[in-house]
Amino acid sequence: MSALDTHPFPKGALMAAGAMIGLTLVATTAVRLSRVLGPPAQPAVATAEAPLASLDLRFDDQADGSIRITHAADNSLAATVHPGEGGFIRGVMRGLARDRISRHIGEEPPFRLSLDHNRQLRLLDTATGRLIDLESFGASNRDDFYKLLNAKAVATSTSGRTTAGGGAAAPARPALKL
Repeated sequence: MSALDTHPFPKGALMAAGAMIGLTLVATTAVRLSRVLGPPAQPAVATAEAPLASLDLRFDDQADGSIRITHAADNSLAATVHPGEGGFIRGVMRGLARDRISRHIGEEPPFRLSLDHNRQLRLLDTATGRLIDLESFGASNRDDFYKLLNAKAVATSTSGRTTAGGGAAAPARPALKL
């Protein structure tokens, strides 16, 4: 025979454990709701310096499973990601789209792809302020986005002017090099 057979478990200890579990659930729910219903997140890094290059892009799913990437300034085609290709681009954009859907934000606000003076490639959702440092995913994944930025630099340098993110024209610059 054990002591539990002759003496009941203390009710105070059971009530304290139940209260602790209940408090934990309430606190967790409050934190989760405050993040979902709170203001949009601000960019993780705010720099006063203008980036070396930037593009405002839109990513549109097509009926055939491809993704049409266009320049936000003039709606010209930047690239097409065909079905079975661009897994990293698809994954990043799926996460950003899910965030926009949860906040009831449409597809109109562009995403800003930029290369800063430290050669860091970043993707900013201009609607939510969510900033993704593409460097942290490795060179081959980063290069999927870098090609978009580099293609614009090459295309615009042949016309004698570079427009970054729909801004004012700047002197021509050769293709960006990492």
